[in-house]
Amino acid sequence: MARWLMILGAIVFVTGALLHFAPWSLNWFGKLPGDIRIESQHGKVFIPVTSMLVISAVLTLLLHLFKR
Repeated sequence: MARWLMILGAIVFVTGALLHFAPWSLNWFGKLPGDIRIESQHGKVFIPVTSMLVISAVLTLLLHLFKR
């Protein structure tokens, strides 16, 4: 359990550092074809379907590599 918490902490740290020092590196998130964005006078709805599929595939590959 401690190992997973340390890995999760490292991922959060790296993501935070990227957002702080290189915010343009994550500009693609939410702008891929297939991401749903609905704007009306009463509100906004944003569903990043394609972005979540890409992140899921990358995390699956990384976990598969680290598991070996």
